[in-house]
Amino acid sequence: MLRVLLALCPATLAHIWFFGPGLAFNMAIAVTACVGGEALILRLRQRPVGPALGDLSAVVTGVLLAFCLPPLTPWWITVCGGVFAIVFAKQLYGGLGFNPFNPAMAGYAVVLISFPVEMTRWLAPRELTETVPGVFSSLKSVLTGKPPGAASWDGMTMATPLDFAKTEIARLQTMPEIRADAMFGDFAGLGWEWIANWVAIGGIWLIYKGVIRWHIPVTMLATLGLCAFIFWVADPGKFGSPGFHVFGGAAMLGAFFIATDPVSAATTTRGRVIYAAGIGLLTYVIRTWGGYPDGVAFAVLLMNLCVPLIDRYTRPRIYGDGN
Repeated sequence: MLRVLLALCPATLAHIWFFGPGLAFNMAIAVTACVGGEALILRLRQRPVGPALGDLSAVVTGVLLAFCLPPLTPWWITVCGGVFAIVFAKQLYGGLGFNPFNPAMAGYAVVLISFPVEMTRWLAPRELTETVPGVFSSLKSVLTGKPPGAASWDGMTMATPLDFAKTEIARLQTMPEIRADAMFGDFAGLGWEWIANWVAIGGIWLIYKGVIRWHIPVTMLATLGLCAFIFWVADPGKFGSPGFHVFGGAAMLGAFFIATDPVSAATTTRGRVIYAAGIGLLTYVIRTWGGYPDGVAFAVLLMNLCVPLIDRYTRPRIYGDGN
């Protein structure tokens, strides 16, 4: 868990550079909510608190949840997501090792559905705005829920590249016309694609250290890219390119840090491939035809449901068993 946190440091610094220090406050609040919720439930269950908190799993859950939230998310929304992730998606099933769902994604899905307006308040990256919110203005916004300075939320927030593309396609705009907007970079959105690069570097380091295996991230990204490539070749005016989908949204974070959760992911080698392919496919389906611009969280949760069945039918044959 400590290596996972270290691997996220470059992406964290990149996020703060492009969108301001709001992520740092989200992390502090989410980690506090997750650790506090875990300690409280362990006390109520009369279980030792120290060893459970010492494994840093609650800290990782809080950090991953914070990555999924807009930088200036009000503190009570972050607390709701963190508490739900730990209390209902983890401890309700018995704690670490027994939870069928990824806790961070369960908490994120709850706040995404419960607070749809606040969850769309994404800041413009540094390249598209004259000023990025500072430390004190970001803290004030997180604590009060009000926009920093005299500007309104509409005046300082913008749609994410995935959301913008989805909306404009519904208005019969073509992808080349959409990508001509200043918010887009080489593949996906300005700022977003660089954060994705640093997430990927951190994930590759985890593979190198043997913390995670390559099967899930490679298969998920390959499936997502392949689906995007098929439809992009068929109609490049209506569908985004593979690079747009792989480097956009939470695809990289989901592939290297979320789908690889050792508890809620498949355990066999073939199972990991099937599990990751399902996440990549569902992510593309939700992004393209679903009601949400990004589908990583819902894709992971849906495939978490399938893990027991996947593991059952992909178990390696025991040596000497002729069945």
